[in-house]
Amino acid sequence: MHAPITLKTAALLTLPPLLWAGNAVVGRVVAPLVSPMTLNFLRWSIAFAFLLPLAAPVLRRGSALWPSWRRFVVLALLAIGGYNALLYLSLNTSTPINVTLVGSSTPVWMLLIGRVFFGTPISVKQWLGAVLSIAGVMVVLSRGELAVLLQVRLVAGDVYMLLASAAWAYYSWMLVHPTTEPPEIKRDWSAFLLAQIAFGLVWSGLFAGSEWALGLGRLALSWPVAAALLFISLGPALLAYRSWGAGVSRAGPSMAGFFINLTPLFTAVLSSAFLGEVPHLYHAVAFVLIVGGIAVSSRR
Repeated sequence: MHAPITLKTAALLTLPPLLWAGNAVVGRVVAPLVSPMTLNFLRWSIAFAFLLPLAAPVLRRGSALWPSWRRFVVLALLAIGGYNALLYLSLNTSTPINVTLVGSSTPVWMLLIGRVFFGTPISVKQWLGAVLSIAGVMVVLSRGELAVLLQVRLVAGDVYMLLASAAWAYYSWMLVHPTTEPPEIKRDWSAFLLAQIAFGLVWSGLFAGSEWALGLGRLALSWPVAAALLFISLGPALLAYRSWGAGVSRAGPSMAGFFINLTPLFTAVLSSAFLGEVPHLYHAVAFVLIVGGIAVSSRR
């Protein structure tokens, strides 16, 4: 059991969706200029440089990190190497609104992964909520057209985002189920995040290198691109990850998952303001279904 949702907990869990909405919009803007794996690698390289002065001792030989390095390798693959790379990849073929709405399936993944891998039971209300949420995701995938859904025609970006959502859900459960995680690292948010980023750079570097080896890499540096990299490194990376970790530890993964559904709302507003992408009716229907499903599943 976790503590009830307080104002501070709500604020900690609301800030990441706002920043991640900005991340989706900015990622869409720079997609023609920076390839997805390269964007992810540059983002975390900058975040690493900013965080290193705060927590450099965690990387030194003999620190408490190294006996638990395998756990951090998995955390880094799920969150930094996998989730973010898939997110930026999805933005090459889908819109920010669609990507974040499909990402709203994360709470469903939270319930299923919690049950299968961590032995957390799922109530009847949670199953009902899961059905509603999945219906909302289907509305997005079908673009609101039944014929499209029956033909099972999925945009590649939507599939990438579903995989990213599953990775993020498992990552969130790992945050509250430490096994070999040193307490001295878990208590220090900067050390905990830096340890993940350090291993995440290995994963994202491998993915970026493969991208260039396959002739798919692109990087057109300019001041606007540099500004975009700075934003997604400091906001959606460092600040959002810090807030999410603190919020999940207070509320638990299942309840925290509800707040992810604020991301499509924020994204729709930001996309309309900066990209001129007006939300469609099916976006509203999908959002109502997804939020309604999580509201039902989270009732005690």
